[in-house]
Amino acid sequence: MKSKYKFLTAIAFMALTGCATKQYPQAPMVTGEEASALDCKAITQEIAKMHSVQTEINNTGQFDGRTVLGFLGDFGIGNGMAKSEAQKKSTARLTQLESLKAVKCQG
Repeated sequence: MKSKYKFLTAIAFMALTGCATKQYPQAPMVTGEEASALDCKAITQEIAKMHSVQTEINNTGQFDGRTVLGFLGDFGIGNGMAKSEAQKKSTARLTQLESLKAVKCQG
């Protein structure tokens, strides 16, 4: 009977740690269609949105219960990788938008 409880406890622990990876917002690359369709005002709005996304990524990355569970599951590697990937994508999109702004919003 004890082994049954140990087994159920182990399963519950794995389920909790498996769901502990934080969900970070993902920023897609600027597509060619998007680049041609965006005007100066829309580009400025998209840049503002990307700054909000970056703030959300940083807020999601703060220490909480999922951080503890993620650390117990994989020493926090999954959460660190997810945050890093989200930051890279948001920075890449922001760079694209800034370049687009430099071309389209001269003056």
